[in-house]
Amino acid sequence: MTRRTAIGSLATIGGAIAISPTLLSGMVSEDKKLGVALVGLGNYATLQLGPALRQTKVCELRGIVTGTPEKAVNWQKEYGISPEHTYDYETFDRLKDDPAIDIVYIVLPNFMHAEYTIRALQAGKHVICEKPMGMDAAECETMIAAAKKAGRKLQVGYRLFYEPHHLQMMKWAQEPFEGRIRLMETSLGFDMARPGLWRIDPKMGGGGALMDLGPYVIQAARRAAGQMPVSVMAQGYIDDPGLYKGIYGTYAWQLRFADHTVCNSTVSFSAYVDRYYVAKGNQFLELKPAFAANSKLTLQDRENATTLPSAEFQQATQMDAFARNILDDTPVVASGEEARTDMRIIDAIKESLKSGKEVDIPR
Repeated sequence: MTRRTAIGSLATIGGAIAISPTLLSGMVSEDKKLGVALVGLGNYATLQLGPALRQTKVCELRGIVTGTPEKAVNWQKEYGISPEHTYDYETFDRLKDDPAIDIVYIVLPNFMHAEYTIRALQAGKHVICEKPMGMDAAECETMIAAAKKAGRKLQVGYRLFYEPHHLQMMKWAQEPFEGRIRLMETSLGFDMARPGLWRIDPKMGGGGALMDLGPYVIQAARRAAGQMPVSVMAQGYIDDPGLYKGIYGTYAWQLRFADHTVCNSTVSFSAYVDRYYVAKGNQFLELKPAFAANSKLTLQDRENATTLPSAEFQQATQMDAFARNILDDTPVVASGEEARTDMRIIDAIKESLKSGKEVDIPR
């Protein structure tokens, strides 16, 4: 696959995305839909997941869990959720007796992911957990084990595992044509930190931008490379000492792969960056913006730049894919094991930040 072929293929895909957000997921049947309950009705659920569930073909919103009565009333009106399918955190475990709910989607602060994922699995429900799945790789292990014990499927909220432009970038990166990749850059950042934000609380968020944005850029690097990195060297920077306590505002690191490919990455809560760059010698492909949801993406090489539409809500494809995994009993692409892999890398980044040395990444 040449760069020109990749751009042409993406342009064709981009036109179709505007028509069907589930383009790459195959033919779907609307005869059977699975019920989804959203747990936590913050900004991501309100602005992304709720609207995305209006576009899904194989699943639909049927329940909510919130500790805020006002939110419950608003969601009941907006989405037609009945009181019998509305829960708070004290009644959460009653979900096991609700046959309308097949999938529980955990959209809570990071430190709550493991507890509520495991409780939902024990209630007999399949689970989607937002990233990062756990606070560290060990916590991810407990969640994977709980899914296996319950005989239920577990997906992590990795919408870009199903996004056509990212899939095409990965395909080009791994094609032998024009040689193998030598250098990558994957970076994502926003000026979003503010006092009281749970994401910058070390106990609630676990590491600021590293935990919140790190999985995106790590996934892009290792999926383009088609292999695990073998080591990482990391740096952290605090640009506002009054705001960042116990974490960094900006994180940078270099992933090294066994074939000597290098990926430079940056994540930040202090400044904007959104870039996915893969180079083979003097040839390259770049997506920018690359990781933010619901954006137009610009694909560029040495000669051309093409702006391509992405799906209005990329999560619709992600959730429909999981519903089909359940209905067809097929393996989950954005699996808990994938999330555990990313957390092993994040754990190594944290170790490198503490030691100031390059750290080997466990397989």
